[in-house]
Amino acid sequence: MSEAPVSTFQSAPRLPRKGELLDLTIDSLAYGGKGVARQDGFVVFVQRGLPGQKVRARIIKRRSGFAEARVEELLEPSPDAVEPRCAHFGVCGGCATQDYSYQKQLEQKQAQVKDLFARLGGFADVQVQPIIGCHEIYHYRNKMEFTFSPNPWIVDLNNPGNVPSRTLGLHVPGRFDKVLDIHECWLQHPMGNNILQWIKAKVEEHDLEPYDIKAHKGFLRHLVIRTARSGSTDNIADSLEVMVNLVTSREEPQRLKSMADELVVAFPQVVSVVNNINTRKAAVAYGEREILLNGKPTISEELRGLAFDISANSFFQTNTRQAEVIYELIEQACALSGQEVVYDLYCGTGTIALTLARTAKEVAGFEVVSSAVEDAARNAIVNEIYNARFFHADLSTRYFTTQGKRLQQQVAPPDVVVSDPPRAGMHPKLVEEVITLEPGRMVYLSCNPATQVRDMRLMCDDGYRVVTIQPVDMFPHTPHIENLCVLEK
Repeated sequence: MSEAPVSTFQSAPRLPRKGELLDLTIDSLAYGGKGVARQDGFVVFVQRGLPGQKVRARIIKRRSGFAEARVEELLEPSPDAVEPRCAHFGVCGGCATQDYSYQKQLEQKQAQVKDLFARLGGFADVQVQPIIGCHEIYHYRNKMEFTFSPNPWIVDLNNPGNVPSRTLGLHVPGRFDKVLDIHECWLQHPMGNNILQWIKAKVEEHDLEPYDIKAHKGFLRHLVIRTARSGSTDNIADSLEVMVNLVTSREEPQRLKSMADELVVAFPQVVSVVNNINTRKAAVAYGEREILLNGKPTISEELRGLAFDISANSFFQTNTRQAEVIYELIEQACALSGQEVVYDLYCGTGTIALTLARTAKEVAGFEVVSSAVEDAARNAIVNEIYNARFFHADLSTRYFTTQGKRLQQQVAPPDVVVSDPPRAGMHPKLVEEVITLEPGRMVYLSCNPATQVRDMRLMCDDGYRVVTIQPVDMFPHTPHIENLCVLEK
């Protein structure tokens, strides 16, 4: 009698259930900052997990291909863990990895870019250049947005302490309606922290009520602090200019005027105090109109030898010193001889366009924010650059097609296109139009490599090839990555 065949079938591993506790080892950081662990081959993304940690984590979400978990107990620390400087770390969502070695942060970001381009774009054979890190890893942000709220986030429910009725700080992760009261932020300039505390006290003194995002009632919505170092020195008294933007739900400048006047006396570095009015329900830190409360409507920043006037709602690179590093890379990537026409898409206040205009035949900048276009045109005049022009353009439409001959009468077709879009990336219509314009070279700077890969894949499927992938860290201790890519036709 023959023996029965031996079955080679193996049952699939049991998937973890929501609420289940698992002992996990964190292997790496995923793009976005979550720790990556595996349980019998099943991927688990762990909030605030660090590579090398062993943790006991609770499953909070489960999908068919992965789960998300929250650390309940640290079983073994990461060998690359460091002591965070910020007292708010772990509650505030601003810094995800301040407790992780900066060199290791860079290594993880490098690996994330390589993975995204290989997995999402099929660019496995293209070399990713070593990431360029920041010289300054604290106090590097020149702009911070804080929120006023009557709904404070209580860190310790067993010991709530003296909870303020007017909170000024940052939203805790995942909560649009709760704000963590911030005493000191290690990402912004120290002067910004002094102003933050001063504003808190004055809001109480002047009895200015915060806006309630759920009830849609109240007056004060946001505080935006912008700093500009207008010279090469780091001496605050010599180089710092500060803009304070108070965003309110309605137009009542008389309620703010005395506080604005006191502010410029208390802080001589504050040269601009503006009031943006946002009457909409959307929680955005800019408004439909602006009132100048004290000083001038802009502050001045110096970038690669050029001076830039920046208004409250204009885009400007948030890390000025690292932006200089990136702009030098862009200049090198464009490889201009003086005969090229360059298009700068999403040009903002003209920082990239005016930098390139010094070595290009002609530069045309395109931007949807009208105040930024005005700033860019003014910056060209201030810097005595006359071969750069700026156009108000909605780049989510077929702008270059609809303008057609009218645009061609003002500026020639591009030899080089530079693009620095928002996180959503370039609109598919715009990618198609860039391909139609047939530039010989495309220089693409992105704050979201995932959408950048999508756009580059479209271009490479239509006659372009990737020459360079260069990640740059603009925002230490956060999951954000800036990535510069060069394509040639």
